[in-house]
Amino acid sequence: MEIWHNPRCSKSRAAKAALDEAGVEYTERRYLDEPPTAGELDAVLKRIGAEPWDVARLGEPVAKELGLKDLEHDRARWIEIMVANPVLIQRPIVLAGEEAVVARDPDSVKKALDSR
Repeated sequence: MEIWHNPRCSKSRAAKAALDEAGVEYTERRYLDEPPTAGELDAVLKRIGAEPWDVARLGEPVAKELGLKDLEHDRARWIEIMVANPVLIQRPIVLAGEEAVVARDPDSVKKALDSR
């Protein structure tokens, strides 16, 4: 298992605590410090079953600066933007087995734990 984690985010801290409580082994990736490559983000999005605009944090100032709300839904372009600005990636993301989830609530974390 792996968690893409931002320790400043309460939802991310809660997901990490749930993984700790479950006693599972996982790797913590602080994705703001170690952004994913375009290939990694593309693969994770496929595992989630989502498009980049589905997991983009559109309320971030950089999203407004880039006009993301009005940007054409070109998957490669969105991935490129999100890799260059990882703060735009919704958090936390938990990867387990062939699955991945945006684990912003206890049910999502449970889904990740059940899929490992």
